[in-house]
Amino acid sequence: MSKPGLTPSQTVGPFFSSCLLREGACRNELTQPETRGERIRIEGRVIDGDGLPVPDSMVEIWQANADGRYNHSADQGSAALDPTFTGFGRSGTDEQGHYWFETVKPGAVHFDASRLQAPHICVTVFARGLLNHLVTRLYFADETTNADDPVLNCVPEERRGTLLAKRKAESGAAVYCFDIILQGAGETAFFNL
Repeated sequence: MSKPGLTPSQTVGPFFSSCLLREGACRNELTQPETRGERIRIEGRVIDGDGLPVPDSMVEIWQANADGRYNHSADQGSAALDPTFTGFGRSGTDEQGHYWFETVKPGAVHFDASRLQAPHICVTVFARGLLNHLVTRLYFADETTNADDPVLNCVPEERRGTLLAKRKAESGAAVYCFDIILQGAGETAFFNL
């Protein structure tokens, strides 16, 4: 029983699986048969500062299509819009912290009038104990254009590797592994202020 006048401490969640990730709310598969581009699978784990999996967390992604255009009215670029690809996905984590997405490899998007960004996916993480979500980016380790990406180059060199998804050998679609470490050794670089 708490003392009069004191509010009991609370944590955020766990509620993602019962509320935001109930049947029909997940969007692990972003493609349709007619979606243009190279099919890829993104998979990984959400891990806490002790190296333990974070179950019942939620990972959302937002990305450009294979031609480098977002399905959003603010993107007025000249790249083709693919009406079969929304670019938004949502996945819950299982008891071992695993999440996954089936999508297409995004094309390069403009940073400004003269520079392109390397292909990347915007990632947002929601988890119990986090009062605010975490925002990061997933880049592809096998992309040569990473070296010139203006956002990636803002991250200290010793931390850039935490934003690189590594391709693993699989039969069929390309599989990229991207673990999200919330704190501690190897912590993912986050862009929250």
